[in-house]
Amino acid sequence: MQTIKQTSGKLLGVDYGDKRTGLAISNESRTVASGITQISVGGMQKTAEAVATVARERGVTGIVVGLPINMDGSHGPRAQHAEKFASLLIARLADGEGADIPVAMLDERMTTMAASRYLNETDTRGAKRKGVIDTLSAEIILQNALDKLRFMQEREANNGYDTQTDDAPEEDETT
Repeated sequence: MQTIKQTSGKLLGVDYGDKRTGLAISNESRTVASGITQISVGGMQKTAEAVATVARERGVTGIVVGLPINMDGSHGPRAQHAEKFASLLIARLADGEGADIPVAMLDERMTTMAASRYLNETDTRGAKRKGVIDTLSAEIILQNALDKLRFMQEREANNGYDTQTDDAPEEDETT
């Protein structure tokens, strides 16, 4: 997230899946994430190319890919798959315009569960649910990234103090 923190402008959020990949975009000021589409082109390479195309067309300055870490913090097969996708995406961006667009990964634990809960509360079922859950998950991933970036910037602006808890920055124990 450090490389993305140093940019400004719109970000793209990605919830990668083997069958469907959800996308979300932020506003210029990075306060709100909105779901934009779902990609179902088939195959990791085609999906990476499609996401790179959307990133270029939308003029984003950074991409956040969800990383499905296990609840115990380990990286299982799904996380490794997402990491491979992110590497392919970086390669696709390097092939043309967009080589300077940084790609970061963000822990997406619980996002699909949160999206499912929201869809249950709004009584979204069947085919309609299948069509929006990945986009909603991408929106949640991106909103979490925006909130994390805002927290990082606020903490930096306050010399490392967490203004919500009044905690002082941690002391360097090496001195």
